[in-house]
Amino acid sequence: MSGDGLVTVSLILNGQLRDVAVEPCASLLDLIRDQLGLTGTKKGCDMGACGACTVLSDNRRIKSCLALAASYDGSSITTIEGIGTADQLHPLQAAFIRHDALQCGYCTPGQILSGIAVLAESPKDRSAIREAMSGNLCRCGAYPNIVSAIAEVAGL
Repeated sequence: MSGDGLVTVSLILNGQLRDVAVEPCASLLDLIRDQLGLTGTKKGCDMGACGACTVLSDNRRIKSCLALAASYDGSSITTIEGIGTADQLHPLQAAFIRHDALQCGYCTPGQILSGIAVLAESPKDRSAIREAMSGNLCRCGAYPNIVSAIAEVAGL
């Protein structure tokens, strides 16, 4: 901790090493959005209930609004900005488009990152996908299309 009360957090964010001074009580979400300007990760409920803030930490999904930034010192964090480009979408991003798995789009970054983690867990069927995605809410009700997009990429 420095004399100004800040702590330095070193993390690999979307493949780049970043050293950032943060308040000891700052959430990972606030670090990502407010300090680093990556606004793809959304602040929804700010209580861990909606999943809009989902990011990957060392390839595991976490709700960044509940994560203290200082606790992730030395971790690798992936946000929606780190998984594809406009010219080369991640396969799940492309499947979301094909299956019309978004409406307003607010929850989509968290849905996609959670879906990537679900794919790494090798779901056996659509029921397993639905269960694994239950921590991500979609107010627009695109759930069947989200499950179809993930199932396509999983080869189900």
